[in-house]
Amino acid sequence: MFGWDNEYEQSVLRMPAFEIDKFKVTNGEFLKFAQCGGYQDRGCWSAAGWEWIQKNGIKHPGFWREREGICYQRTMFDEVPLPLDWPVYVSQAEANAYACWAGKALPTEAQWQRAAYGAAEKKDEWSGRPVAGNYDFRRWDPVPVNAHPEGENAFGLADFVGNGWEWTNTLFAAFPGFEPFSFYQGYSANFFDNQHYVMKGGSMRTAACLTRPSFRNWFQPHYPHVYAGFRCVKN
Repeated sequence: MFGWDNEYEQSVLRMPAFEIDKFKVTNGEFLKFAQCGGYQDRGCWSAAGWEWIQKNGIKHPGFWREREGICYQRTMFDEVPLPLDWPVYVSQAEANAYACWAGKALPTEAQWQRAAYGAAEKKDEWSGRPVAGNYDFRRWDPVPVNAHPEGENAFGLADFVGNGWEWTNTLFAAFPGFEPFSFYQGYSANFFDNQHYVMKGGSMRTAACLTRPSFRNWFQPHYPHVYAGFRCVKN
């Protein structure tokens, strides 16, 4: 199976016990954060995140629109009343703020990877067999986070495959022994700058050949226009 240079070599970590949300955080859950003043609560935000929302007047996720007190979601071709059971798409800074407000945290890349693989006896999950989920250009827009119960892994966790990338709290960096591919030396190495965070999982427009736990995507924490949601952990 093909993998990009940043997926190699191997990093082995000892993982203390943690709890992780079964589903991605939904629009409805994030709406409570916004309605409770989350965008006005300095204590929920990092210094850089607070400066970003203040400077840009940000009061809700970039995919939301508000007209006459009603929230709408911008889809590929339309705007629809906010679907409360769809995953919320936000920047990493907004995801971090919500997690802080909820008394939780964003997962590290290692935590997300461990949870996504499921129990040891099913660690071959995603290795070539079809997995239920909203990916591979099957739809233009998200679906409810509980739309594919048949896709739950051995831990009973759902919606890891597609339906929106998932932010982690891990800076994008090389694994020990990293070597760039000769045919595309800047694909990953140009972004090992401590300014980008790892995303995992995949969106509606992620090809099936890339829906594997090892695949690593990355964006800067204040970029709001990516199909990226999140789930939270308790350590």
